[in-house]
Amino acid sequence: MDHPPFAVTVDLVVLTLRDELCALVVRRGIEPYAGEWALPGGFVRADEDLPDAARRELAEETGLAPGSVHIEQLAGYGAPGRDPRMRVVTIAYLALAPDLPVPSAGTDAAEARWAPVRSLAAERLAFDHDRILADGLERARAKLEYSPLATAFCAPEFTVAELRRVYELVWDTRLDPRNFHRKVTGTAGLLAPTGRTTTRDGGRPAQLYRRGEAELLYPPMLRS
Repeated sequence: MDHPPFAVTVDLVVLTLRDELCALVVRRGIEPYAGEWALPGGFVRADEDLPDAARRELAEETGLAPGSVHIEQLAGYGAPGRDPRMRVVTIAYLALAPDLPVPSAGTDAAEARWAPVRSLAAERLAFDHDRILADGLERARAKLEYSPLATAFCAPEFTVAELRRVYELVWDTRLDPRNFHRKVTGTAGLLAPTGRTTTRDGGRPAQLYRRGEAELLYPPMLRS
């Protein structure tokens, strides 16, 4: 029995904070969907594992070395017809990092840019990338509730005010500074004091922290 052509790809939901929460998108330079915006990604090579393919694609699109960005598997997508070329199953990955550089387009892309997620909600991405982006955003926003994921958007050492900005931009909401400070400094394992201070936030010197050792937060962070 003959089987139709079949391929596996990886797609990346790459999020960073600039003036607001942004996602990396590329304008496709080849068919299908030439000229349309899409998430970065590509075909998995015969000699590489899925995580290796995701890290390679991320490096090609951002220039970042493996290990410098938080990356985790998001979900698999394999609906028939999602790619008009052939039956293609894609494994999506979520990548987060602070202050990512201006992207450079990969080999099959005509342009790459950081797009505010608000504006992408009104655009139509190629393939089923609208759904993949939405799932990535939902994952990131949900994990801020119960894990230290927000620290992946911060520099290695950060202030509570800088961490609060992450929560506010990802959740698109304002948080009470005093209440937030009390919660994050009182959550076991979330933050580790460095013993140093900085004035980069303005005003009085602020304590510098780094990510703690906790993988899950009990009780979970609350938006109120």
